[in-house]
Amino acid sequence: MADTETVLLIDCWEDQHSIDAHHASPMMAKIMELREKYGLHMKVERYVSDENGVPAEDKAFIKE
Repeated sequence: MADTETVLLIDCWEDQHSIDAHHASPMMAKIMELREKYGLHMKVERYVSDENGVPAEDKAFIKE
């Protein structure tokens, strides 16, 4: 929050096909253009769902 030069974006997609469609959108083309123009950098972290579900010992900490 103290870094006025940083923006945090969190996106969520159902599957890889959805991510690919997002990357092929006109909006992403514009974002890429702006990143090049202004020398912007990004960091990507990818999280995936646990296919086995949430362990029982963790469920007490989650409110759905």
